[in-house]
Amino acid sequence: MTQAGKVPTLVVGLGCQRGCPLSTLRALLDQALQAHSIELEQISALASIDLKREEPGLIELGVQLGLEVQFFSSEALARYQGQLSHHSDIAFERTGCYGIAESAALALAEQLTRTPAKLLISRQKYAQATLALARAV
Repeated sequence: MTQAGKVPTLVVGLGCQRGCPLSTLRALLDQALQAHSIELEQISALASIDLKREEPGLIELGVQLGLEVQFFSSEALARYQGQLSHHSDIAFERTGCYGIAESAALALAEQLTRTPAKLLISRQKYAQATLALARAV
């Protein structure tokens, strides 16, 4: 709990290569949460870029965890460029934004709380996927 008595909203942002399996996404999530002593139950939602709306691994992860996966346009994610810990030219060439995982996490955390969000876990890369976690109160 925070000083104001509100539980923080934690959102996981994910980026992945086409065809990235559920097992890879889940391993990255479990590894990141364990490294930062965060319980899976504390996660409010998952987020990514709208280009991944049909990605089976992302959809399956949301179903497995019982969490909604929210998707954002590259234009919406580009607003967060100044807050990113890492700028990927490859991601920009392919999607129009420099960082999908971090931007998506920030965008959804702010949308859910209507307050500014901060990265709690900056971009983590594992096999074919990236993950970030944003926190807003």
